[in-house]
Amino acid sequence: MRIFLLTALVMIAFAANSVLTRFAIAGGYIDPAGFAVVRVASGAVMLCLILLLRGGRVQVFNRQRCFGALTLAVYIIGFSLAYLTLDTGLGALILFGVVQIAMFAHGALFGVAPTLRKMIGAAVAFAGLVLVLWPSAAVQVDPLGAVLMIAAGLGWAAYTIIGKGSADPLANTAGNFLICTPMVALLMLVQPVFNTPTGLVVGILCGAVTSGLGYALWYAVLPKLMQSTAAVVQLSVPVIAILAGAAILAEPVGIKVIVATVLVLGGIGLAVSARSAQAGRS
Repeated sequence: MRIFLLTALVMIAFAANSVLTRFAIAGGYIDPAGFAVVRVASGAVMLCLILLLRGGRVQVFNRQRCFGALTLAVYIIGFSLAYLTLDTGLGALILFGVVQIAMFAHGALFGVAPTLRKMIGAAVAFAGLVLVLWPSAAVQVDPLGAVLMIAAGLGWAAYTIIGKGSADPLANTAGNFLICTPMVALLMLVQPVFNTPTGLVVGILCGAVTSGLGYALWYAVLPKLMQSTAAVVQLSVPVIAILAGAAILAEPVGIKVIVATVLVLGGIGLAVSARSAQAGRS
C-alpha cells in the first residue's frame, strides 16, 4: 500500500508539471527556454540544499550521473520546444506513448518481457489515452514538433530505466539536475527569452517541488516496481493533468474524458495486479 500511495503521489507531481508548464507558457508569462532553465536550475538548488542538510554529498563525477543528466536534458529540451508547435493533448499522447513503448521494448530485449496480462492492461490504458487525446482530422501535426516530443519520450524512458539502479535517489537526482542545468541553458542561445514575475515563480515551483522532489521520489520508488509496471502507471499522468486542468484552469471535461479515465485507470489496475496474480499461482 505504501508503494502504491508513493507512486500515486509521483504521478500527481508529474501531472502538476504539465499543468504548471501550460499555465506559464500558454499564458504568456515566460518563454519555453527560460521556463526550462528556471525549472531545472531551481530543482538543482532545492535538491542540493536538502542533500547538504542531510549531510550527504552530490554525486556528480561518474558515468551514471552523466547519462542521467543527458537523458534528463533531452527530455526537458525536447518537451519545451515541442510545445511551441504541438497541441497539448497530442504532445502528451506522443510523450507517454513513446515512454511506454520504449520501456516495454527495453524490458523485452533484456529478458524482462511483460506478461500477456500486462500487455493487455497497457493496451486498454493506451486506448483510453487515444480516445481522449487523439486530435481531429482537421488538426495538422508539425513534423518537427512530433520528432522533438518523441525525443523527449525516449529521454524520459531512458532516465526512468537508469533510475531503477539508483542506490541513493536524492543524491543521484541532485547530481542529474546539477549537470543538466548548463545543458538546458544552451537552449537560451537559440530561442528568444522573456519572463515575468509570475512566470519565474511558477517555474521555480515546477522545478523545486514537482520536478526536483517529484523525480527524487520517483527514483526511490522505481527499484520496487517492475519495469513494465513503471511504464504503464505513467499513462495515468495525461488523464490526471486533464482532470487537474478542469479543476484549476477551468478546462471543459466531457463524457469522453470520463470514459477515457475509466479505461486508463482500469488498464493500469489490470497491469499492476498482474504481478500479484502471478505470485499467487506460484
